[in-house]
Amino acid sequence: MAPYVRKVKTGSGAMAVQIVEKRSGVRRIVEHLGSAHDELELALLMQLARERLATGQDELDLGLAPAPVAATPAARVVSTSSRWLWQVLADAYDRLGFDVLGDEAFRALVLARLIEPTSKADTVRVLEELGAPAVHLNTLYAALRRAKDRDYRGRLASACWAHTARTAGVAAMIMYDVTTLHFEVGDDDDLRRVGMSKAAAWTLRSRSGCSWTPAGSRWRFTCSRATRQRPRP
Repeated sequence: MAPYVRKVKTGSGAMAVQIVEKRSGVRRIVEHLGSAHDELELALLMQLARERLATGQDELDLGLAPAPVAATPAARVVSTSSRWLWQVLADAYDRLGFDVLGDEAFRALVLARLIEPTSKADTVRVLEELGAPAVHLNTLYAALRRAKDRDYRGRLASACWAHTARTAGVAAMIMYDVTTLHFEVGDDDDLRRVGMSKAAAWTLRSRSGCSWTPAGSRWRFTCSRATRQRPRP
């Protein structure tokens, strides 16, 4: 089957334009031309796709003089950007007080996952499609290490409380949860033991609670090894 143009919606809401072909019932992407975020970008990508399909096709010589046409350059997509979407999310992030962290890489990771929940490695692709500031994968991993070392959880919880106090006044809420976690690991550490499966494991028990009161917000998370082995069913 001859190559043809296909439009497909991406996870971030953009419209991808591709040249594909079908052989033996299997569809194969010949070329990905780009992702459009509005009608103008889509029209440019479709024009570019038609030009690519027509490459190498000769015209029949009918002995007719070609009609004069004004020379126009071939359509070329330089870049695409979801500037308004990114700006709205960035403004909301700042209004909540999360900019107190002063960590642009962490903010990029949070906002990208709001748009398309995916892995850290694929988050780089989401940011590129949005036209957001480029962030290297290693930078995202470093941001997560900073989140642990600098207690981002506690600082964000305090920012949430401060925003609530400013906008809604006095509020109080308590949330509490107890969860049993199961691990199977190759090396011992302070919590996990080698070779233990879910069927008969020295399980870990985590307790998390959040108390929001007029005095402030406090988030507590604890994790401890079980004191006895879980019996087999």
